[in-house]
Amino acid sequence: MNTLGQRIAYYRKAANLTQAELAEACSVSAQAVSKWENDLTAPDISLLPKLAELFHITVDELLGAQKQTVTAVDPAAVDTGKMLLRIRAVSSDGDKVNLNLPLALAELVLGGENANINLFGSKGSESLKNIDFKQVFALVKQGVVGKLIEVQSADGDTVEIWVE
Repeated sequence: MNTLGQRIAYYRKAANLTQAELAEACSVSAQAVSKWENDLTAPDISLLPKLAELFHITVDELLGAQKQTVTAVDPAAVDTGKMLLRIRAVSSDGDKVNLNLPLALAELVLGGENANINLFGSKGSESLKNIDFKQVFALVKQGVVGKLIEVQSADGDTVEIWVE
């Protein structure tokens, strides 16, 4: 995603919004959104915070600024009782799941031997099946936080996992 238009299109689709729905939320025409996505024009600067809010990202991410995704903190300062495990999955069919769990609960549910996440019903989420959540929790206990995993499967599914 090199251009602002490509990022808007990507995040709009990830948010499961049509161009018309995004246009309505921003009080612009669907043609304006189409022009943004085709890099013919750019949204007014005053719309950037609204777009970021709709897409659940920061304005920096929308503008393509690379941010540090993983941070190391003092393991003694890690309080898993106050941390959140965030999973965002977008299927190639347009299904979208945002899962926000307290880390302690996530570890209880996902840290077991037979833990399995099926976010998209019978189709399943192949991208999640090979993630070792025990390793994720072990990293957090060592002080690693932030965006820990980003997977894009060959069939177009996307999974991102953060610990904050």
